[in-house]
Amino acid sequence: MSNAKAYSAPSATSLLEPLSIKRREPTPHDVEIEILFCGVCHTDLHQARNDWKGTTYPVVPGHEIVGRVTKIGGHVTKFKLGDTVGVGCMVDSCRECSNCKEGFEQFCEKGATFTYNSPDKHLGGMTFGGYSESVVVDEAFVVSIPKNLDPAAAAPLLCAGITTYSPLRHHKVGKGQKVGIVGLGGLGHMGVKLAKAFGAHVVVFTTSANKTQDALRLGADEVVNSKNADEMAKHASSFHFILDTVAAKHDINAYLQLLKRDGNLTQVGVPAEPLDVQVFNLILNRRSFSGSLIGGIAETQEMLDFCGAHNIVSDIEIIPIQKINEAYERLLKSDVKYRFVIDMASLKSAGKF
Repeated sequence: MSNAKAYSAPSATSLLEPLSIKRREPTPHDVEIEILFCGVCHTDLHQARNDWKGTTYPVVPGHEIVGRVTKIGGHVTKFKLGDTVGVGCMVDSCRECSNCKEGFEQFCEKGATFTYNSPDKHLGGMTFGGYSESVVVDEAFVVSIPKNLDPAAAAPLLCAGITTYSPLRHHKVGKGQKVGIVGLGGLGHMGVKLAKAFGAHVVVFTTSANKTQDALRLGADEVVNSKNADEMAKHASSFHFILDTVAAKHDINAYLQLLKRDGNLTQVGVPAEPLDVQVFNLILNRRSFSGSLIGGIAETQEMLDFCGAHNIVSDIEIIPIQKINEAYERLLKSDVKYRFVIDMASLKSAGKF
């Protein structure tokens, strides 16, 4: 084992602070990664503050990891020293159940091992995430970052990118389709870029009038103020697919009514409170309402390759680790365009560990 510098939340009400953590020595199939950049996902904030009531402390968040391979096990075949690689929301799964064998490790029947706050099969305790200087991961859960992508801006692709890519791909979004993106935050802005790259006519729904120009800059064809009933009514029964990225309670029925016959609305934002669905909005036009969770490892690599081919990355604001608590407060106010990314080199001057 080796020590690694990290930032952790000691409790649900504490600020994040420096912590020295243990990392395992690489096993034959492991890759040791020096973490260069780590995106700040809203999930990190939820977990640090125990919003979902399942956090074990201390917790080291971070599952949008881009880094450099510094050591490999003797049986590693996918990577070599110096490669730029990524680690997303998972670091292991059972690999034996039907979901794992079909490439849906996120739905592992025995439970995927998530990058942080998940039982650690190797060291005991819980896994620690990417707000740290290094991580050791089985090569089967490491992905390659295309060389033409900026590594800092590519980091959010490991969660925000795959979370929006997977449902767009699953529902075969493409040319000739009208696609809605609800919300223009960390997830939503990636949904716009990806849906546009798939060839769809993209409509952004936002409650913030000041986001109109930004939505158009990101690739939206139209922007609708969802507070305006007349604007919403103009789009009734016209969408093939809607991706809802909003993580707060909102009127889901207003969007279900916008779907064509056999249209689908997929929810990827996770509100803390239940959403009330009027069943008639599903029965009429045979609409469907579903959810989606990240994507499997093969699909994550497919997404990265697609982003490499289309030069798609996240819009980011780079911060030092010392500003993570300020970033969390700003995240609560949606005061970021559109993803914070930590420059992990800042850990070298982060104080006592």
